[in-house]
Amino acid sequence: MADPPPDNPPNIAGRVPASDPPSLAATLQLDDTVFVMSRDRVRELDRRAVADFGVPSIVLMENAAVHLAQHAVALLDEAADTRVAICCGPGNNGGDGLAVARHVANAGIAPTVLLLAPPDAYAGDAGANLAIDRAMGLDIRAFSEHALDPADPPGLIVDAIFGTGLTRPPAGVFARAIERINACGSGRSLVLAVDIPSGLDADSGRPLGMSVEADLTVTLAAVKPGFLALEAQGWLGELVVADIGAPRSLVEALGEPLEDRPGPDRADDQAHPKPPPETDGPAGRDLGAGPGGRSRD
Repeated sequence: MADPPPDNPPNIAGRVPASDPPSLAATLQLDDTVFVMSRDRVRELDRRAVADFGVPSIVLMENAAVHLAQHAVALLDEAADTRVAICCGPGNNGGDGLAVARHVANAGIAPTVLLLAPPDAYAGDAGANLAIDRAMGLDIRAFSEHALDPADPPGLIVDAIFGTGLTRPPAGVFARAIERINACGSGRSLVLAVDIPSGLDADSGRPLGMSVEADLTVTLAAVKPGFLALEAQGWLGELVVADIGAPRSLVEALGEPLEDRPGPDRADDQAHPKPPPETDGPAGRDLGAGPGGRSRD
C-alpha cells in the first residue's frame, strides 16, 4: 500500500465562485450547523427519507447531482483543459456520476462516461440515469486502462466509483481505475470525489488498501466521522457538504452536530482550529448548512 499523502489542515469551503447567481438552496439557507453521520446513519437517513417521508430516491440522487455538477463546472476554470471523464461504479455513487454527466452536458461540456461494470449491472436509479445518458447520445464507454492516459489526462476526473458503503479493499477493475485516476491526478487532472474518495473508509478515514486522492470532495448530507481524522485530509482535498433535500428533522435526528462531538477529533480541533464548513443548502449535502441524506455504495 502506498504511503498516504502528507497531512494538511482541512480546507472546507464552497467552491462555486461567489460571483455565480445563488442557487435556490443557498437563498434558503437558515444556519451553518454541520452534522456528522456514520455510514450506518447515512444509510438509515436514505431509507427513512424514502420509507417515512415518501421522498423518491431518484429525487435525492438528482439533488445531489445538481450540486456536484455545479462544482465540477467551477473546477474546470482551474483545469488544464475542458475534457471531463466521469468514472462510474454500478451503485448509487455511480448513479450520481451518471446524473452529473447529464448536467455537465447540459452546461455545454461533453463528458466521457467510463463504466466500471457491464451496463446491465446498473439498476434502479443508476440504471435510469444511464438510460437518460444514452438517450442524450453521451459518450459512454467501458473503462479500460487506456481510457485514462496519464500522458494525456483530461482536465477533470469525477470519481463516482464507490461511496460510504465500501468496507473492503478495492480489487480488479476498481483498483485499476483508482490507480489510473491517481496517476492522472499527479499530472494535470483535477479530481472531484462524489461523497467520498473511492477506497477511503467513511468511519475511520483510512484507505482500504488504496484510495483516490481528490482535489475536492463534495460529500452528501453530512460529514463522515473519518473525515475528521488528520490522516484523511490528504485524500479529501477541499471538502464541501451538499444538500440532497432530505427532511431536516430526519438529519437532526440521525446526525450529530460537529460542535457537540466529543473525543480526540474535537480536542484536535481546539489545538488546530479549522475554518467553518460551507454548504450548498439547508438540508445538508454541503458541509455546514443543514440536513440532507442518501447512502452511497
